Amino acid sequence: MNDVDHVPAERAFRLIVTGGGTGGHTYPALTAVRKLWARLDARGWALDVLWVGAAGSLESRVAAGEGIAFAPVATGKIRRARNPIRMLSPENVRDMTNVPRGVLQARELVSDFTPDVVLATGGYVAVPVGLAAWLCGRPLVVHEQTVRLGLANRVLARAAARVAVSSESTVPLLPESARETAVVTGNPVRAEVLAGRPERAVAALGFRGHDPALPTVYVTGGAQGAVQINEAVRAVLPWLLERANVVHQCGEAHVAALREHAATLPGPRAARYHVTGFVGAELPDVLALADVVVSRSGAGTIAELTALGKAAVLIPLASSAGNEQAHNARHLQDAGAAVALPEVTPDILRAAVGPLLADPGRRAAMAERARAHGRPDAADRLVDVVLSAADGWRPGA
Repeated sequence: MNDVDHVPAERAFRLIVTGGGTGGHTYPALTAVRKLWARLDARGWALDVLWVGAAGSLESRVAAGEGIAFAPVATGKIRRARNPIRMLSPENVRDMTNVPRGVLQARELVSDFTPDVVLATGGYVAVPVGLAAWLCGRPLVVHEQTVRLGLANRVLARAAARVAVSSESTVPLLPESARETAVVTGNPVRAEVLAGRPERAVAALGFRGHDPALPTVYVTGGAQGAVQINEAVRAVLPWLLERANVVHQCGEAHVAALREHAATLPGPRAARYHVTGFVGAELPDVLALADVVVSRSGAGTIAELTALGKAAVLIPLASSAGNEQAHNARHLQDAGAAVALPEVTPDILRAAVGPLLADPGRRAAMAERARAHGRPDAADRLVDVVLSAADGWRPGA
């Protein structure tokens, strides 16, 4: 949509957003909605949003927290298996029957709401809503966060007016009919993640033993922590704390044991270790403080680390859907923008982290390559795609 004068619209821009089940699908959608609202509000136009998702889901809670209207539809999860016969499990058969019911429910919602655009960010709930948009003749924009195409988006890409992807490497994986409509936008990153300040992290964490003369390593295995990562870090702590400060987000269940272990270390080393169960609002500042990040390789994490330009050691979650975390990690490693570990042991972790701590130039070069893959303006790019798909909407229309 071209910029126009600041003129009030006679009606709001109407958007249905769908996608969820995990934060990797939910938060890019939320970031895009926030950016779209800001873009329209700056021009004096209103935004009317309906989020369609699964009842009792993460997306329902996020929508409620943002004051976004929410409507549930039935959805079915396909549990994948290498043996095709196992795909015909009772759970899969039962859930597959939910899909046509969800499409009927979503079609009624789309017909009543008459959105100018439907934005689908993946997850099983996106399938019935995206198909309903196609059946109702409403423009559908599909956004893919990972390098590999998710199952839901693979289904919806053929029905989409536009397909937004996070990497150029994804375009050849799209159905041939969808490649002409593909736009590389990147994966939206929350604005606050890009505004972190390292000095605030030290204060917010109460990290009194932080030594500014040493690099800082941030270790995270996700909100619940990761036992394998925690055990490997614990084993190399004496070695690691000789070379770096460590902020370790380990999951609430593991804090006590790791603190007890750290108390056995010599005082100066122990002071350089900050262990916490969960990192919340202070995450942007912690990422700003970190010189090296040791983490999983989900799409959201990859988007944040590349947008910020962080040297990273990535340990993919083996059970991620379609092994997408391994693909994400290898994609960055092939570009020299990260180190990917197929497994983690103390020796493997030491061998991966050691060269980055010993050589600031090597660390900086990896960070720069990561930044080259980052798209901090991804939310703006995705909003451009959403607005361009809404050919029928104009201010005052």
